[in-house]
Amino acid sequence: MMKKTVFIITTLMFISGLYSTARGHCEIPCGIYGDKMRFDMWLEQITTVEKSMNQIVALSKESPVNYNQIVRWVTNKDVHADDIREIAVQYFLAQRVQPTAADAEEYKTYTAQLETLHHIIVHAMKAKQTTDLEHVEELRKLVKKFYELYFDEEMKAHLEEHEH
Repeated sequence: MMKKTVFIITTLMFISGLYSTARGHCEIPCGIYGDKMRFDMWLEQITTVEKSMNQIVALSKESPVNYNQIVRWVTNKDVHADDIREIAVQYFLAQRVQPTAADAEEYKTYTAQLETLHHIIVHAMKAKQTTDLEHVEELRKLVKKFYELYFDEEMKAHLEEHEH
């Protein structure tokens, strides 16, 4: 009986440990997570990728080269680039951006959102592959473009009003 109890407790602890380290959030309409926050997170991730790229370039020029620090910055850059893609795919594509066939203008917006999210995913991938800051700048432009496509004028005014 004691072994069974210990096994159950250990199993539950293991499962809860896996659950707590899972990234993202539930895929049910819980209403807890905010769309605006995702845009802020994107901008934070992009800035971190940019800093990582700059550090990689600077450290690569030093003599002797500190490969341990370079590896840390490359890893950091890759994690944050993946986070950018994760928000695009798991949050917006899987849960928020929905097709609408009722109105031609809404459908046009929907396809523009899809295209912009696709470009965000591609430039995040390219940011992983290089230290080319062009991808950072393009990501900032794309996030701004997606923001404009995603929020209507009323919501933008509301967000701006409550931001300060």
